[in-house]
Amino acid sequence: TREILIPPSDQRAARQASLQVKSAAVTLKPPARSAHLAPVSLWAVLAQEMNPPPQVEALEWMLLTSVAVKHKEDAFERLNWYARRWGIEVYHRILKSGCRVESRQLEQAHRLLNCLAIDLIVAWRTYHLTALGEQTPEVPCTIYFTDSEWKALCTFVNRTKIAPALPPNLNEAVRLLGQLGGQPGRSGDGHPSTEVLWRGMARLADIGLAYDLYHNTASV
Repeated sequence: TREILIPPSDQRAARQASLQVKSAAVTLKPPARSAHLAPVSLWAVLAQEMNPPPQVEALEWMLLTSVAVKHKEDAFERLNWYARRWGIEVYHRILKSGCRVESRQLEQAHRLLNCLAIDLIVAWRTYHLTALGEQTPEVPCTIYFTDSEWKALCTFVNRTKIAPALPPNLNEAVRLLGQLGGQPGRSGDGHPSTEVLWRGMARLADIGLAYDLYHNTASV
């Protein structure tokens, strides 16, 4: 068996799923109309969820791989590879919807590559924040935000000149960032989407610079 974290989506809440994992070497024969093709030898990994929550359809994955699966550790590794697909999909959605890489209109390839290098980092930082906010919501927000960033975020969103004495936890900071990105901030709104967080981070970059400038000037 293997425990897998199933991330949240619009249709489901996040949960830990206990999967029973089986594997075997298999040979796929060509269809009758393509009898001239040679059979393909692969390894199959079957993962079936045990005891899913009530009213939730159990997960069942049948994975086919050309990478050898000879031990249970191999099967677990292939399962972990497949589970990464959620993060990959979210990361590319941030690139497309947040950074809008497909709408870049740069005339030369090297300019596009330079722009994409920055967008990839921005997208990764947004994805990293999303994952941290879901997995470790109670840790101090200083594991991600600089001192100036979290103070600028708190004072700007709460419309106050005085920053809190202690930094908020990461969940509170992510929700403030969501408000900065356009989410209303109601208790039932749920975790901000990656697109909302991206917009919030884009705004926070300027707000943080203004916060630094004001306080450095004031101290002089």
